[in-house]
Amino acid sequence: MIVAMVGAHSVGAGSHPAGYRLTDSATLDAGIRALVISSVGLLATCIVQIAVVWVGQSAALLADALHNLVDVFTSIPLWIAFALSRRLATRRFTYGYARAEDVAGVTIILFIAASAILAGYAALHKWSIGTPTTHLGLGMAAALVGAVGNELVAIYKIRVGRTIGSAALIADGQHSRADALTSVGAFVGILGVFWGAPWADPLMGLLIGAAILYIAWEAGRDVFARIMDAIEPETVSRIERIAGGVGGVHRVDEVRARWIGHHVMIELSIEVDPRLTVAEGHQIAETVRHELFHHIPRLADAVVHVNPAWEGTDPYHALTADHQLESQRLPVSERDTP
Repeated sequence: MIVAMVGAHSVGAGSHPAGYRLTDSATLDAGIRALVISSVGLLATCIVQIAVVWVGQSAALLADALHNLVDVFTSIPLWIAFALSRRLATRRFTYGYARAEDVAGVTIILFIAASAILAGYAALHKWSIGTPTTHLGLGMAAALVGAVGNELVAIYKIRVGRTIGSAALIADGQHSRADALTSVGAFVGILGVFWGAPWADPLMGLLIGAAILYIAWEAGRDVFARIMDAIEPETVSRIERIAGGVGGVHRVDEVRARWIGHHVMIELSIEVDPRLTVAEGHQIAETVRHELFHHIPRLADAVVHVNPAWEGTDPYHALTADHQLESQRLPVSERDTP
């Protein structure tokens, strides 16, 4: 078995897409800058809302302000993750520190869930003691400020996230966009009080808490899928098509891919003519890697195992066949995917 994985080899003309290295300083700088600017904007919005809550006692606006404040704090673990990603791989962390971005995602989910619980508690507390909501016009204005502020932050985060290929930053931007909707909910709750329905404000506070909890669930599914090394099935199919289209490749199997932070790592096996020399087989593998670097966005590295082609029973891996886990024997493309 030949394994081609050294990135220093050159195959043909053409440059690789920027960003296939795990330690891309410009990418990380852009991500950190987006976090800092968006955090300042959210903090300013939150201060305005909390000041209004202090005088107006709106449960819905308090829920929205708490969520915005949590958004500011959730930027901290992501900033730390981006900073850690600058470090080079070591003999202990042989894949580098890019996985810190996924760990930060778990922390963010916990923060979001905590804000949902706190918002729900505040709404129930107001409902039980019946504290009146005052300064309705000011409260509605603050809610609109929250909606506009969150939407501007969402647009910025999503744009930068797409530019640098960071799914975590894109998700954070989508989270901010959902926050804009909760601000609209706070506006509706205060408007209900203005129309003579005092129960509308705490009710909207509860609904906002439930919406935040739903956001945590949706974002959590993506974060934990990354930690479990999930990859988009269409990416696996694309890898198979690209590798299979290289001259000299008889078959592609055992394709595995995973996200590490905002980069993709790939491992696959190809079958070639068993009569080829080691150098010729290695050259085909390097051509496969070269094509993958050009056509798979955010690719950090690809490990290509070269096997001799055969028909019928595999005569080349009998020595290790009984050592491999049963769950790992089938090619990924032949497994059921939920």
